[in-house]
Amino acid sequence: MDNSTQDTIVALATPNGTGAIGVIRLSGTDAIQIANSVFKGKDLTRQATHTIHYGTVVDNGLVLDEVLMSIFVGPRSYTRENVVEISCHGSNYIIQSIIKLLIKKGARSAKPGEFTLRAFLNGQFDLSQAEAVADLIASDSQASQQVALQQLRGGYSNELQTLREQLVHFASMIELELDFSEEDVEFANRSQLKQLIHDLTRIIGKLIRSFELGNAVKQGINTVIAGRPNAGKSTLLNALLNEERAIVSHIAGTTRDTIEETLNINGINFRLIDTAGIREATDAIEQIGVQKTMEKISQSALLLYVFDAATITADELQQDINSLHKPGIPTLVIANKIDLNTGYSTYQALMPEGVQFAAVSAREKTHIDDLQQLIYETAIQGRLNGNETLVTNIRHLEALQRTEQALIRTLEGIDTQTTSDFLAMDIKQALHYLGEITGTVTTDDLLDNIFSKFCIGK
Repeated sequence: MDNSTQDTIVALATPNGTGAIGVIRLSGTDAIQIANSVFKGKDLTRQATHTIHYGTVVDNGLVLDEVLMSIFVGPRSYTRENVVEISCHGSNYIIQSIIKLLIKKGARSAKPGEFTLRAFLNGQFDLSQAEAVADLIASDSQASQQVALQQLRGGYSNELQTLREQLVHFASMIELELDFSEEDVEFANRSQLKQLIHDLTRIIGKLIRSFELGNAVKQGINTVIAGRPNAGKSTLLNALLNEERAIVSHIAGTTRDTIEETLNINGINFRLIDTAGIREATDAIEQIGVQKTMEKISQSALLLYVFDAATITADELQQDINSLHKPGIPTLVIANKIDLNTGYSTYQALMPEGVQFAAVSAREKTHIDDLQQLIYETAIQGRLNGNETLVTNIRHLEALQRTEQALIRTLEGIDTQTTSDFLAMDIKQALHYLGEITGTVTTDDLLDNIFSKFCIGK
């Protein structure tokens, strides 16, 4: 990362391509002066912050476009610098002409994520909040949008901050003990320190456990539809999607490769994966399909096992459930074709503990709405609510895991009466890893890696 944060930067803030309007963003000390130098209208340098002004952008007497200039005087802006947003017509030629003119007047092209990087460096928000900006832009469901928005507003940064400050206090007290090591004094109360670490590990452990759900909400929940040939898996996929997405046939083994589609239920994206029927393959191609099915099941976050209620025996059903149900993967067993068998309810008694049961007719679309709700409940299991704090970022997860390990070593040190210098070392490590989450501890490589993934205009 270079030291050019004093430059005034410019970029297109709206997506590339022709549209009704385009928004060009300038940020930096000279943003207002540079915008004013190409603007024919009011003197922008004399206007109040958070105001919008109509006029034209002119290059050597040639009018490029009629525009609206939005003025944000630092620090009351996204970057805490002077910011101007130019709303122009969405012609790519017009947009590029204006950007080239602004660069000629003293601005430079922004790098990916540079506006948000400046907001972070200027104290607008911490690093985890900055990353939430990218998550918010990329959100494609209500749940992922809500999780990103909560993190942008503080999320677990606020939850950890008070405890972190107390840990800093104890670290300073232990450092003080080292200065008086010959006098054998104790400034840091070990019982209070132990209680604080217990509180921290409890909160951190909860955050670590939340990653599985948080990542699923962010990326979508991998949901595999599996079962024997002709169980009606493809028909069920079509019924859930309410469209003819998969080819349906009475011929066993019609589906030989996976078919993937996304279904949104209650704001959560479920990535439905229709798989080849599980049986002894009759040819090499079908064998590959069955192998793919087993691989998808092992990688799934939710398994929908579908069986033909009109033909399967109790022993066959038991055998399939025992072979497919994996610990830690929520499983929903679905009796299909109930219009052909009224005695399907007896199968519910065969379900192992923790396995959900549903009954539908995919062809007749019977109980499909109820099934969608049960899919949601089986995957979420009551863990998602408006106040839930979820970890969605793998970088945060790894930092939390390292923090937890350092705190556990600190607890062990207290119990074994380890000397103050070793206690101080473990506490410093815990503080370091916590600081990596919020950006209290950063490196240029870390910042480059994070912000290079942003779009140019953000």
